[in-house]
Amino acid sequence: MSLSRKRKKELQKLQKQAGNLWEAQQVLVGEAATVAREASRQLGNYGRERVAPQVQAGYDKYAAPYVDKGKQVFNGTVIPAAGAVVGSALSVWDAANEQRSRLASGRGFELPDSKKYGKKADKYAREATKYMSARLDRAAPQKRGMGAGGVIAIILGVAAAAGVLYAAWQTLRADDELWVADDPLRAPDA
Repeated sequence: MSLSRKRKKELQKLQKQAGNLWEAQQVLVGEAATVAREASRQLGNYGRERVAPQVQAGYDKYAAPYVDKGKQVFNGTVIPAAGAVVGSALSVWDAANEQRSRLASGRGFELPDSKKYGKKADKYAREATKYMSARLDRAAPQKRGMGAGGVIAIILGVAAAAGVLYAAWQTLRADDELWVADDPLRAPDA
């Protein structure tokens, strides 16, 4: 059973229309990819130029004062207290060593001089505080880089780019009834 000339012509016409549609879709997908790349680039620029400065300003206005206050409390209260504890411990250690050496040399037991060891404790505390403050300052240098605002801007940028790509995909995706060829370089045969 062969096809009539009319049916063959109709099938050839349909095949030609399908080929033209396929080529048009390939061009459209290429243009959509170009638009998506440009949108991504523009989104990055917008994030750097608009979002990041706003986030940084919000951080500087709302969070930075509390962070700075926390640093001041730590440096002004915690470190001196830790220095005092270390100084007292070293002073007790010195008193114990002195009593041990007195007992070892046969001079007997004597109560420690509180003024002498109080001065030593103050001296040790000052040295320990100075040492810990210097170590802390060296250990935590001021960093200039991306902070929480930068991370939030990047996340928002990625989410917006994903939204643009999803919208492009929804616009360009094929319906279930539309036939798509396996070989993108060849037009389908009728």
